[in-house]
Amino acid sequence: MILVFCELQNGKIRKASLEALSEARRLAGEARVGALFVGASCAGAEDAAKFGADLILKAEAPVLGAYSSDLFATVVADAVKARGASVLLGAATPMGKDLLPRVAAKLGAGYAAEVTGLSMHGNKLQALRPVYAAKAFATVDFSSEVQIASTRPNVFAVTECSKAGTAEALPAPTADFKAIVKEILAKSGGKQDLTEAEVIVSGGRGMKEGANFQLLEDLAEAIGGVVGASRAAVDAGWGIPHNMQVGQTGKVVSPTLYIACGISGAIQHVAGMSGSKVIVAINKDPEAPIFKLANYGIVGDLFEVVPELTKAAKALGITK
Repeated sequence: MILVFCELQNGKIRKASLEALSEARRLAGEARVGALFVGASCAGAEDAAKFGADLILKAEAPVLGAYSSDLFATVVADAVKARGASVLLGAATPMGKDLLPRVAAKLGAGYAAEVTGLSMHGNKLQALRPVYAAKAFATVDFSSEVQIASTRPNVFAVTECSKAGTAEALPAPTADFKAIVKEILAKSGGKQDLTEAEVIVSGGRGMKEGANFQLLEDLAEAIGGVVGASRAAVDAGWGIPHNMQVGQTGKVVSPTLYIACGISGAIQHVAGMSGSKVIVAINKDPEAPIFKLANYGIVGDLFEVVPELTKAAKALGITK
């Protein structure tokens, strides 16, 4: 069996989890695929059947209301052992990046992080993942009985493949854990996570000040995207939050469209967005390294180009 750890967000399965579930269905062939949900309530988990889940496992308990690394890792590891799963997949979201390595440690399993390709050879998983700041790709084999991998968001296709999707409840955790999260206080956002966005408009040092990011907000709104930033912009003291940072020390993204405004193309930034399907660069320096990576380049003043792009997008009626 291939088991997939799935996350729910506002009663719906996260897109990144659906990608992992769809890939599990493709890999499994005629074998069974299980979707594992953990939380105080797993309402909405039944939708996993539409994407190929033969079995929907729900671990529901009040103590699971907030993500707690040790608690969740124990629940997931126990589910893998109880169901005899040979492969565990999950999305490389902030939760997945923290949880899956812990599960691997508990099970003594091999772990491949942020994979961009998966294949099965007999009953063994093989993973493709970027290395050396995405300058190369490594093919990873597993020697352990249980094999665990996290899938990079926006890389794998979401494919509907309806199954019966039998639901089963898992027992509530009873162990005496060293620490349990009682409450999470987060800033109100409402914006889509950068790692799951299809369109990203990013600004760099060329934006000159934080207030100018409103130009990017206007363009992003016009084309249905979200705004990101380079490390230089975040570190400049302009009030740009770190959760907007794209790069090796920020978020690694793989959108359909990435528009880089006033970004020179430092290696650290490129490592976080080189997986974008289409890259558009806007920079007044024709020698900027970003142009070597871009599919389309505009040499010009972003303060003139971006408003014109926004105006054109609105005129075409593609505003979401």
